[in-house]
Amino acid sequence: MTKSAMSVENPADLPPSDSDIRRRRIRIRAWRRGLRELDILMGGFVDARVDALGDAELVELEELLDLPDAELLSWLAGGVAPPPERDTALLKAIIAFHTHDGPIH
Repeated sequence: MTKSAMSVENPADLPPSDSDIRRRRIRIRAWRRGLRELDILMGGFVDARVDALGDAELVELEELLDLPDAELLSWLAGGVAPPPERDTALLKAIIAFHTHDGPIH
């Protein structure tokens, strides 16, 4: 096999890594919550930030996606404080992502 035959000219020709597949699954789950409000909240955050999350944060995000819709929405909408074990930097980042102090253009 020649060197040119072994090289990959287009990165899109590479098979997806386990990490890529995991992120795709998270995107799908985030956009198909069951409640449109959560689709927008979780899907918007995931689309914008999932590629920057580390493995531990991906595990935590998957755990959040496993929670009942009503429970997760109550935390994100600010009506109910999350329990201490769920009041994490990731949950705060999701809430902050959707908090706008200024006008939205």
